[in-house]
Amino acid sequence: MSVATPERTQQTQQQFEIRPFDAPLGAEILGLDLNLPVSDPELARIRSALVQHGVVVFRDQRITPEQHIDFSRRFGPLQVHVLNRFHLAGHPEILIVSNVVEDGKPIGLVDAGADWHSDLSYMPRPSLGALLHSQELPAEQGDTLYANTAAAWDSLPAALKTLLDGKRAVHSYVYRYERLRKLSPWRAPLTQQQIDEVPPVEHPVVITHPESGRKILFVSEGFTSHIVGIPRDESDALLKELHAHITRPANVYTHHWQAHDLVFWDNRSTQHYAAITPQHLRRTLYRTTVEGNVPR
Repeated sequence: MSVATPERTQQTQQQFEIRPFDAPLGAEILGLDLNLPVSDPELARIRSALVQHGVVVFRDQRITPEQHIDFSRRFGPLQVHVLNRFHLAGHPEILIVSNVVEDGKPIGLVDAGADWHSDLSYMPRPSLGALLHSQELPAEQGDTLYANTAAAWDSLPAALKTLLDGKRAVHSYVYRYERLRKLSPWRAPLTQQQIDEVPPVEHPVVITHPESGRKILFVSEGFTSHIVGIPRDESDALLKELHAHITRPANVYTHHWQAHDLVFWDNRSTQHYAAITPQHLRRTLYRTTVEGNVPR
């Protein structure tokens, strides 16, 4: 009597390496091809690396916008940016980040990284993380800097930790937009509808990462307008001190972009900054943003 051979249903596993950078945060993922299926165990391994390292870099990913969106959605619902003029045509989940100007108009968000920030911290449910895929890179400049906000909390003086205990801060998209609009002539005034979509929100100054359990400084120079319950001048001085502590060189990883890099960063435990690249050095990237939890 013959015995039937069970059908093989398990996906072939990709062999990839996670190699930490010699930096305060970040790791690169080598040998993974996002054109191929990514199994649930592989996805769990990637997510664990993101939580551990704050930034993970997938090298040489020649993927379509559809594949970019599909992979991003594996980590959670995607958030659509309020500046709909810079959505990729047919793909509102993708925000174009670019300094390229065509017919006198920018094709993407020119100054997306013009100050230190955590993406969408102005939302009731800020971003879990963002995935930025390089499309066109300049031969020089165009780097992105990332700061470790978990390590920043760990290294904060005890007196400051006590002072910040229980404090809350206001995060506002309009606050940042209007400040940048004074510096960027291309930024048109927000419509009332856009303003209504992003009212200011309050979040704790110190949050707990929902996956690692680490405490994190959750304020940024980009979106945090003030700390609630203290005079504005004291708030300004305290925020300035915290920003300087978060972004000190010993706490920062600088990403030098390579062709077809896909960079995934944890917005809960990092901040990032990218100086505006001069227009003659063309730089275009596509970004998706994964929704996170209410900060606690």
